[in-house]
Amino acid sequence: MGKVQLAPLWSVAAGMAGLLAVSAVAHLSPPGWIAGAAYLLASNALLARGLRRGGSPHFGWANAATATRSTLVGLVTALVVTSFGSPVPVPLLIALTVPALALDAVDGWIARRTHTTSALGARFDMEVDAWLILVLSAYVAQELGWWVLTIGAMRYSLLVAERLLPWLANPVPPRFWRKVVAAYTGIALAVTASELFPEWVGLIATLVSLALLLESFGRDVLWLAREHRGAGAQRFVRASSSSG
Repeated sequence: MGKVQLAPLWSVAAGMAGLLAVSAVAHLSPPGWIAGAAYLLASNALLARGLRRGGSPHFGWANAATATRSTLVGLVTALVVTSFGSPVPVPLLIALTVPALALDAVDGWIARRTHTTSALGARFDMEVDAWLILVLSAYVAQELGWWVLTIGAMRYSLLVAERLLPWLANPVPPRFWRKVVAAYTGIALAVTASELFPEWVGLIATLVSLALLLESFGRDVLWLAREHRGAGAQRFVRASSSSG
């Protein structure tokens, strides 16, 4: 087993050590422990499978930055699940969330500077983003209402829809705006969770993030629908020509 395959194991080990450290401060509940550990194991198992399929000889610093961010997200997950049953230290939650958000800008920059961008790295980055937004929305929903979960569930609703409409899984043109919306959403949820501002500030910031996500996801879905209709029309024309 090469070094690249050992990287996810180190990430799991670091995450478990982090859970022990967080538990000493925040007294994680059993469900919190289970959720944090399950995320660490599942995310790194999927990463290991992707690395094995890709046959990459090097893990790379960009993937290492994303893995570090993913480990922090595992700790945030444990705290959020614990918060469903008892209060958790908000400063600790924010202290883990802020570097997880900040590293989102670092991993892509490293990948571009070292010429190590890859489809796996981009997917890994996106899925870590999506999960962090989901757990933060679950935490904020306890204060603002469960409608906030719409923000975190959007990515996963699309994955379910792809099972019913496979054309939704087709690639879409790259757009920097997606990264902007994801970054704003994470920041807005973190600001709301921090309790440093009045509730109405968090409410407005969260509503804006929901609107931006609806616009971003909606634009991609409409583009995919047009492409699907166009491809269907081309197949119909070819079939008519061949039968004629």
